[in-house]
Amino acid sequence: MLRSARKLWQRGRNLLPVEGFHFDRPLVLLQSDDWGRVGLRDQEGLEELRAAGVEIGARPYDFYTLETAEDLAALSETLKGHRDSSGRHPCLQMNFIVGNLNFAQMAEEGFRQIHFLPLAESLPLHWSRPGLISAYKEGIAQSLFYPALHGTIHFCRQSVERNVRENGERGDLLRVLWRASTPYIHWRMPWIGYECWDPEQPEEERFLPAETQRELIGHAVGGFAKLFATLPRSACAPGYRADDGTHRAWAQHGIRVAQNGPGALVPPHFDRHGVLQVCRTVEFEPATDPSCSVEDCVRQAEACFARGLPAIVSVHSINFHSTVRDFRGPTLRLLDQFLSALESRHSDLLYLHDEDLHEIVSKGMYESSGATARVNVTKKNFVKARMERHTEA
Repeated sequence: MLRSARKLWQRGRNLLPVEGFHFDRPLVLLQSDDWGRVGLRDQEGLEELRAAGVEIGARPYDFYTLETAEDLAALSETLKGHRDSSGRHPCLQMNFIVGNLNFAQMAEEGFRQIHFLPLAESLPLHWSRPGLISAYKEGIAQSLFYPALHGTIHFCRQSVERNVRENGERGDLLRVLWRASTPYIHWRMPWIGYECWDPEQPEEERFLPAETQRELIGHAVGGFAKLFATLPRSACAPGYRADDGTHRAWAQHGIRVAQNGPGALVPPHFDRHGVLQVCRTVEFEPATDPSCSVEDCVRQAEACFARGLPAIVSVHSINFHSTVRDFRGPTLRLLDQFLSALESRHSDLLYLHDEDLHEIVSKGMYESSGATARVNVTKKNFVKARMERHTEA
C-alpha cells in the first residue's frame, strides 16, 4: 500500500512543470556502460558452454566478454585523433561494475550461493586481462576516459539466489554458466533482473526497498573508491532501472549526475534531491544494431542541437570488445567518422563529461584539463510525464 501511494505521488510530480536546461552551442557526451563486468570467458569459455549444451551465437551479447588493455589502447588512439573547439579530446565516460562473482569460492560450496570479488582486488577464476586496470587509469589520467558508477553487480541478487535455491531449470542454467566462469547471459535469462530491480515481484514492488538500495549503492561507492581512489560523481543504474529511492541514495553518496536511457529528447534538469538528471539521445551501438550508421547518429545529434540539448551518446562497452568477436574494429571506424562529421559541421563543438555538464548548468562554464569554455544556459519549463521510458541496457 505504501509503495502504491509513493508511485501515485511520483506520477503526480511528473505532471508538474520542471525547469530544464538548454544550451547555445553543440555539446557532445559519450556515455558507456558495463566496464569491468566479465561475461563469456573468451574462446575457452565459449567451447566449454557449447560442450555443456548451450548454443552460443544467437545474439551479439552471447559474445560479450571483457575489454582488454589492447582494446583500451586502440580506443584511446581514436579519441586522440579528435579535438573540439577548445582543443580538448573527446572523453568516454565509463560506467563501472566494481564487483564480479567469485567463482572459486562459489565452486567450493557447489554453486549454491553467491560470493563477490571486488574488481579492485582481481578478476575471477580463469580470467586474465594483463594491464587492464593500469589501462583504465592511464586513460583517465590522459582525460580520455572518465570513470562513473554503474553498480557492484548488474543483476538482482535476490532474484538469482531465489532461482538457485529452487534447483529447477533456471538454477541448472546458472550453475552451467558459473562452472564456465560466466556470470550470466541476460537475454537468455531476463528473470535475473537488475541490481535494484526484481522483475518477478508484483509491479509495485519490483524496485528494492529504499534502505536496501542505499546499502547496495554505499557498497558500490566503496568499491569504486577502492579502485580509483576517488568518489564517483555520476551514476547510471544497471538496465536504467532507478526510482526515487535510487536517486536519493545516490545524492546521499555524493552523486551529482544521474544518467537515464534513451527514448525522448528530455532536457537536463535537477530532481528534488539536487541530482542533475540527463537522458541519452543518440544510440551508437554498432555491435548490437546492424542498422547503426553514421548518418543516423549525426541526424540524432543534430536534432538535439536544434533544440538546444546536448547530444548524449549511448555506446556500451561490448562495442569495444575483440577477443571472441571483433566488435572493436568496426566500432572505432564508425566512431572516427561520426566525430569527424560533427567536428566538420560545428566549429564551436564541445566534448564534455557529466561533471563538466554539471559545472556548466551551475556556473555557465567549465574548467578541466587546461581547457576553459563558456556556454550560455537557458532555463525552460517542461512536463516530464510521458517523455521518459525505460530501455534495457
